[in-house]
Amino acid sequence: MNLVGNWSYPTAIKFGAGRIAELPAACAQAGIKRPLLVTDKGLAGLPITQSTLDLMEAAGLGRGLFADVDPNPNEKNLEAGVAAYKAGGHDGVIAFGGGSGLDLGKMVAFMAGQTRPVWDFEDVGDWWTRADADVIAPIIAVPTTAGTGSEVGRASVITNSETHVKKIIFHPKVLPTVVICDPELTVGMPKFITAGTGLDAFAHCVEAFSSPFYHPMSQGIALEGMRLVKDYLPRAYADGSDIEARANMMSAAAMGATAFQKGLGAIHALSHPIGAVYNTHHGTTNAVCMPAVLELNAPEIADRFDMAAAYLGISGGFDGFRAFVQEFNDSLAIPRKLSEMGVGTDRIDELTAMALEDPSCGGNPVTLTEENVTELFKAVI
Repeated sequence: MNLVGNWSYPTAIKFGAGRIAELPAACAQAGIKRPLLVTDKGLAGLPITQSTLDLMEAAGLGRGLFADVDPNPNEKNLEAGVAAYKAGGHDGVIAFGGGSGLDLGKMVAFMAGQTRPVWDFEDVGDWWTRADADVIAPIIAVPTTAGTGSEVGRASVITNSETHVKKIIFHPKVLPTVVICDPELTVGMPKFITAGTGLDAFAHCVEAFSSPFYHPMSQGIALEGMRLVKDYLPRAYADGSDIEARANMMSAAAMGATAFQKGLGAIHALSHPIGAVYNTHHGTTNAVCMPAVLELNAPEIADRFDMAAAYLGISGGFDGFRAFVQEFNDSLAIPRKLSEMGVGTDRIDELTAMALEDPSCGGNPVTLTEENVTELFKAVI
């Protein structure tokens, strides 16, 4: 199968192996002459990053790099990134990497021209209208993992380093102008990152599919996204150089993030505070939380997952799907409990309060309360 395409949904996407070579053309398309490549500390020294900087330099775009980005990026990383952007005289950002590099890169482009603090633009009501839209720099997104789908998102998750709360910062113009989805960039991902990021994409699809809101387009995308993860994540996990599997996982990641416009739910409401307090890997945390959340939501979602299970080739309807999820996690070496990832039971009250304030709560099909969220944390930890 020829897994190559030029898509314009939800933004311009150049999809296919080797298409990182089109980065200079993408910069021209976005009107960027002096880009700053923003990535995380772990990726900065790797060959895929160095060859991308070489590509930029050969095209006369310089080799501006900012990589002081933590796994759960915070406002201190953002301030340093904006300072580097201004000092280098840059006119756009190449957000490069997994969720952390993509999210912070998008925020550097967003905040470089703003005069208000980043927390003033949290995704609450219409706070995004406070931003000066005319000074938001153009963004090119280049994912190197298949998970968050941040490359097709209009928001970033930034952790407040003082309160340890993850905040969603939203603006329509944070949607990247051009995305380059090159599955060859994901070939070197280690197994545990392949599994964790892949299950993040799966969680996005499952929660979007579960959400009670009306959005049939998202519903269809979420269903096919689940199928791609089910069919191709085991292959990508077993053989990291399987380009067909890597390509389909990259599609599933973008689909999950497109679908969750319909809403997220308790999986993310739990994993956001856990990640902020304990610095756990986001996708892996989602995966551990998923079975318990499916059980909580069963009365509201069983019927629709009976249909989904049939499409996915899983026998036993919703119960079969729920059993599949735990077996899938086990096959990818995902811990059964968060205690195995260093999460303790001593802060459940604090985590519960944070979860109930998380915007993901609103998309859960069963109303979340202090009581049922506390029970969820006990179950998953």
